[in-house]
Amino acid sequence: MAFWLFKSEPFKWSFDEQKACGAAGTEWTGVRNYQARNFMRSMQIGERGFFYHSNEGKAVVGVVEVSALAHPDSTADDPRWECVDIRAVCDMPSPVSLDVVKAEPRLKDMVLATNSRLSVQPVTEAEFHVICEMGGLDPAKALG
Repeated sequence: MAFWLFKSEPFKWSFDEQKACGAAGTEWTGVRNYQARNFMRSMQIGERGFFYHSNEGKAVVGVVEVSALAHPDSTADDPRWECVDIRAVCDMPSPVSLDVVKAEPRLKDMVLATNSRLSVQPVTEAEFHVICEMGGLDPAKALG
């Protein structure tokens, strides 16, 4: 299973709004970066990821699950842009800030620490477990 991180500015789309979509989830639209789009193309249903509030908060605030494979982004006029659907799984009991991630030696190679601008990015299994631990979340709960 692969793991991911999805970034959103909370004033545009927050984790609370994501949770309000319920089990149906919603499209992760608006990504206009080829590398991020290609990551979404590789995602499989059931894979888990972190929901990260960028700009305001700069922290991992929840866990999400891929609920639909890559498909055309309904907000794009260009068919090159695709997205996946995600649904909320659970809150991160204690948000894990970017500063804390950067200060953790076990996360020194994490994409979030080295390329924090990328809106959709891979997370290793080890990084997933470390972030869960730092946020007070049992990884087994995050994995369902």
